[in-house]
Amino acid sequence: MKEAIISFQDAQINQHNKSVLSDLSLQIAPGAFVYLIGRTGSGKSSLLKTLYGDLKLEKGEGHIAGFDLRKLKERKIPDLRRKLGVVFQDFQLLPDRTIERNLDFVLRATGWKDSEKRNEKIDVVLDLVGLKDRKKQFPNALSGGEQQRIAIARALLNDPDIILADEPTGNLDPITSLEVMDLLQNINQKGTTVLMATHDYNLISKYPSMTFKCEEGKLSELVHKQV
Repeated sequence: MKEAIISFQDAQINQHNKSVLSDLSLQIAPGAFVYLIGRTGSGKSSLLKTLYGDLKLEKGEGHIAGFDLRKLKERKIPDLRRKLGVVFQDFQLLPDRTIERNLDFVLRATGWKDSEKRNEKIDVVLDLVGLKDRKKQFPNALSGGEQQRIAIARALLNDPDIILADEPTGNLDPITSLEVMDLLQNINQKGTTVLMATHDYNLISKYPSMTFKCEEGKLSELVHKQV
């Protein structure tokens, strides 16, 4: 078995100096597609924030993409985030820039100096999400589903090992949600690990995979028929 790309052992996740998940043990293999479910406030987002370095792991062991979360220095967080693609529920696109310039901003911020290579990479990721023809438009000209696909394209810019998706279909209608899920499934089938927080049980039924539930301060694995 391959070494886990995400792992926690006897860890505690804190938010505002209060424990939201304790005795956390989790192993996710490279290339897996994993759901994280649970009510609002159950710790899903806090777990994801810990994985991308927004919350510090204070207790126990945690590793992601070769980084030790207990020993993670602030100056190393950008290095970690280059290995990750993060997709949020509310897209977080810059409204005053075209799609092309939204993506170019990320590439510049992550050290891409060559403008020609940046343009090529932007075309590649927009092609992947089927929106290459919209790159000169501003985010408000796009539907919610299109904006989320752009957000996924943005997450793919640095060829991440892992996609962390926090309720990526939460603001979308059911049909658009399926389109976004198909896209995430395709990305996963090409070898990228996906950890997705969701409260949409219909998606889990349609695309069954390993599922963990945050409940009453603990994380437990579910079998599919219980979802």
